[in-house]
Amino acid sequence: MAKTKPQLSTTLLLFLLLNSTITTTAFSFSRSYSQYKSLFSLSHNLLTRVSNLRASRGDISGSNRAKLIAQKLERGLGFGFWGLSWSVGWDYAINYAWRDFDYRELYVSVTEMNELLRFLGELTRSGSEIERATWVAGNYKNVLGVAQSVLRRLVKVFHQSGPLKEVVETVQREVVEGDLLRDCLELGSNDLKGLVQIVKDLASQFYSSSSSPTTSQDDYKSDL
Repeated sequence: MAKTKPQLSTTLLLFLLLNSTITTTAFSFSRSYSQYKSLFSLSHNLLTRVSNLRASRGDISGSNRAKLIAQKLERGLGFGFWGLSWSVGWDYAINYAWRDFDYRELYVSVTEMNELLRFLGELTRSGSEIERATWVAGNYKNVLGVAQSVLRRLVKVFHQSGPLKEVVETVQREVVEGDLLRDCLELGSNDLKGLVQIVKDLASQFYSSSSSPTTSQDDYKSDL
């Protein structure tokens, strides 16, 4: 019996730590409930419109890809939201809470999302379709560069196999290979701007609550 007690104690400790991590993660999800719901709603709406846009151009393959993503997002609009939240929370608890997490890349991605929001704000102020088309033609390369940089950093942050990695890589693939960003800009920047704002806010909250107190933002800025 003496040999089994340390094993039981270790198992109990690991269980308590895991339960605490998952509970904390779930609590953080509940605090941002409205943001996550808005994220799902905006994403579903935007991908559905992208699917229709591609279909109108005869891009059936691209339309089907966007439709498939929209269908997956639709599951998170009702009661399935809690199941998806639990899945993402479990992914974080297992793959990131007890491992090295690249806060540097997360922080820099937030600063780049601010730049992306500035671009989208300019596009929003365009008064007519001709003005929007002119703006996109002149600025698309720069907007694409910032968006790709953000996605590369998020891929580095969420590098373990799981739903977080799958989401980031799916978006990255559609932006690089499927012209998703151009399609979103063609449809108008309001939904896209709302999405970027929510993702930036969530990333900022996560960084502020999870990064080491001994790590200052000046340390990160000095590396930019």
